[in-house]
Amino acid sequence: MQDEPQPTAIERFRSQFERRVQFYLDKSTPHTYGRWGGFAAALLFYMIRVYYLNGWFIVTYGLGIYLLNLFIGFLTPQIDPEAEGPLLPGTMKDGERIFNRRVPEFKFWWSSMKSIIVCTLMTFFKVFDVPVFWPILLIYFCALFFLTMKRQIKHMVKYKYVPWSWGKQKYSGKKDALKRHMGDAL
Repeated sequence: MQDEPQPTAIERFRSQFERRVQFYLDKSTPHTYGRWGGFAAALLFYMIRVYYLNGWFIVTYGLGIYLLNLFIGFLTPQIDPEAEGPLLPGTMKDGERIFNRRVPEFKFWWSSMKSIIVCTLMTFFKVFDVPVFWPILLIYFCALFFLTMKRQIKHMVKYKYVPWSWGKQKYSGKKDALKRHMGDAL
């Protein structure tokens, strides 16, 4: 029987680093507002850095397109009713509608954070500072954003779904029905 090769120091470091990152990711899962606050702070730091450096516009444009793509995935149902029939939305037994996202909230946040970290690191290397006329990129990004969001909102209206849960009326079953019935009788 052969002895298995021992992991190298780099492999051990990588494994330990990945476990530590996963530990903190697991701890951050229930803290939605804190995670998104950290995202906002990281994005603000990146924007201030790019503003003061007056460069890296193509990197910023790429970041914007990637974040837009993630956001559209966040707003899109997992099963597209145009492609697979009218399966949207599912219902639970008490009539509450279920919305399953193509990109879950945590994955959306984590992918966004990784992209901001990578783009911030790219601003430390001059090779990524490609000279471009940034107003054209800004106009193109705004047009792309508005056209994409228009299409997404039309899709949401056509299939009658709302991808967020705040602001929706919540029912607790028989208790609400009894309150409505008793309220009418008074």
